[in-house]
Amino acid sequence: MQNNNEWQAAFFVIEQLEQAGFEAVIVGGAVRDALLNRPAHDVDVATNALPEEVKSVFSRTVDIGIQHGTVLVIVPAGPVEVTTYRTDGEYTDHRRPEKVQFVRSLQEDLQRRDFTMNAIAMRRDGSIVDYYGGRQDIEKHIIRAVGDAPNRFAEDALRMLRAIRFSAQLDFTIEANTLTAIQQKAADLAFIAKERIKAELDKLWVGQTVFGGLQKLEESGLTAYLIGDFHAAHWLEFHTQDKRLGWAYFALLQGTDWRGVLLDYRLSNKEMAFVKSVLSAYDALKGGWTNTHYFMYTEQELEAARYFAQLTQLDAPIPRLSVRELQAMLPIKQKQELVVNGADLLKWSGKKGGPWVKEALEDMLTAILHHELQNDRQQIRNWLERHYF
Repeated sequence: MQNNNEWQAAFFVIEQLEQAGFEAVIVGGAVRDALLNRPAHDVDVATNALPEEVKSVFSRTVDIGIQHGTVLVIVPAGPVEVTTYRTDGEYTDHRRPEKVQFVRSLQEDLQRRDFTMNAIAMRRDGSIVDYYGGRQDIEKHIIRAVGDAPNRFAEDALRMLRAIRFSAQLDFTIEANTLTAIQQKAADLAFIAKERIKAELDKLWVGQTVFGGLQKLEESGLTAYLIGDFHAAHWLEFHTQDKRLGWAYFALLQGTDWRGVLLDYRLSNKEMAFVKSVLSAYDALKGGWTNTHYFMYTEQELEAARYFAQLTQLDAPIPRLSVRELQAMLPIKQKQELVVNGADLLKWSGKKGGPWVKEALEDMLTAILHHELQNDRQQIRNWLERHYF
């Protein structure tokens, strides 16, 4: 698992820094995931070298956060974020320190991190540096704040939501004192930008135990400072590997106010379009899907709507065949397959363009989809002459 390009790039950077006389280690989520035998893609390096010293060792670097000690190092295996050991100054906005102080001590650097499982370092030889019991907590499947939990959450209020997300993502338990601190500091979540909150919820929706995570969200008191209805009982055994499905189901639970709620979370246009289509297909299912619906919506949108109908025990005629099988039975799969277009209608009719052209094309498409008309130019012309010319 540690043989992919990200790990190899990180180990190469560490080797170069060590040859230059500095200490360097892999830190954070990559080490946690390695201990959990999970794939890790963001393999970051921490070092006692100052940013300018890091830059002097490598020929290609980019200053991506040099004020906080981070330099992007470009090596043949890929880019690696390298951050100088540091301690953080006062947090006044519940998000980031006013200033940082670079230090030469790895222990001091790890002490500022959020949870013990994320405060573990790995040397180039694979040996582990663990000052705060993170490895033991990982073995026990426990999420525990490093040091004083209220202080960790006062520094960055998003850490509270991260604890909940990790509990769902990893199926871990939140340690009692850490959970109590979240309950005490829950109101501070109001200081966090919605984009940062959305990034955590994106990961919550695809966790191992979404239901358990939402139960913890309620227990923590954080739901009072989030937008929309997060009641865990509504989610039942919901599980997905696509965050868009999580947002679509969340939207379904909001009722008619879903658009305003999701806009507050800054979903992208593509995400909003997907949610809209799934909810539209869900509503259409109440009257039964026709060939028009199998043509209009994608397989994923329809399967999502069917899944939600089953979760909510919707009183609707849910199809027994898969969407893929039903879509395969359609006479055409996309509009480009139609052998007639608007220009043909104008030519054949001798009439001026107008709304009637769009209406005629839509009616023609519906007739073809429902096997009332074949996708044949002469047959379509005869049909149009009877109905529109």
